[in-house]
Amino acid sequence: MLYLLLGLAAFGVLTSTVFAGMVLAAVPGYLRERRRALAQLAFRPGFTPPLSLLKPLHGAEPGLESYIESFFTQDYPEYEILFCARSPQDAGLETARRVAARHPLIPVKFLSTGGQPDYINAKVASMELLEAAATHDVLVISDSDVRVTPDYLRAVALPFADEKVGGITCPYRGVAAEGGLWARLEAVGMSVEMTAGVLVARNLEGMQFTLGPTMAFRRETVRRMGGFKVSAEYCADDFVLGNETWKLGETVVLSHHAIDHMVINASFVSSMKHQVRWMKSTRFSRPKGHFGTALTFSLPFGLLGLAASAAMGHPLWGIGLLAWAVATRLALSVAVGRVAVGDPSWFGLLVLYPVRDLMGFGFWAASYLGSRILWRGRVFQLQPGGRMRAAE
Repeated sequence: MLYLLLGLAAFGVLTSTVFAGMVLAAVPGYLRERRRALAQLAFRPGFTPPLSLLKPLHGAEPGLESYIESFFTQDYPEYEILFCARSPQDAGLETARRVAARHPLIPVKFLSTGGQPDYINAKVASMELLEAAATHDVLVISDSDVRVTPDYLRAVALPFADEKVGGITCPYRGVAAEGGLWARLEAVGMSVEMTAGVLVARNLEGMQFTLGPTMAFRRETVRRMGGFKVSAEYCADDFVLGNETWKLGETVVLSHHAIDHMVINASFVSSMKHQVRWMKSTRFSRPKGHFGTALTFSLPFGLLGLAASAAMGHPLWGIGLLAWAVATRLALSVAVGRVAVGDPSWFGLLVLYPVRDLMGFGFWAASYLGSRILWRGRVFQLQPGGRMRAAE
């Protein structure tokens, strides 16, 4: 039995090493694309079509005012910002109005859905209304918990110079908005684990999805796919919209520009619930790929090898496996977290990420314990393909 456990540990360390190698092989190509994009952006004015920036909101979360402010200080010649929530008295809308008052030169619209239509994914109702009210034909969608730099819109617009491009998305680095251990663990998982998976998926099958913190589409593309309502029954609306764009035969681009995804789940309970919900959503959206994700984690197998070899009286075998497992995680942390997305937290990358790798396996296992998720104060049941329905 101990030999079987040791063999399983060695196999897991091997598969996670292969995955790490695939990620490391993908990074240089991504960096070459970044250099080309930055060279293009250096020529001014460059490609700057007018943009409509769509911001669905739901309440006032910590730091929201400063995040919204970053969208009003863009180095971009012509754009508008549209905000939408369920209620005109939504606290997030009130925050957006305060920020907009300080920037009177930026065109702004404030909308509310009144709760209609009552989609399972209420965000989609906001996006439908925002699209209908948008002036321009390139639509940039960003979540409320996103902070950007002044060159953000120039970077997002650049891929649309190619007429074959129907959608783009940005990688992101996690930032613990209020500090705290649990938020920092979640943040470093965003910076490294999420981006690593995206880079490998792009190399293997091309970009067939988008990422929620920033998505951008041509209005024509959105209408060809049937409007934003195609994602109304899904938790992972970002995956669905990108996948529908790809199905239309249009190109989805992973931008060279990384943004800040603010982690506001500071407590242990809120952070755990958020990460398990995300894992469950992935399990139902991409079941085969999600199942294989277990073999991309390294620390669980390294620790299993250490325990099994120690019980056999050969602890050096296990120490070697664990050391190698940690080394591959550190390599990913530096190459992906630091180099690819520019996460500045060396403590997070070198100390917390190996711990996050172990936790990630736990979240993966927990994703198979049920199909219910808690989202925006409501309980939903996930169904095959990633659809949701209200839990009975």
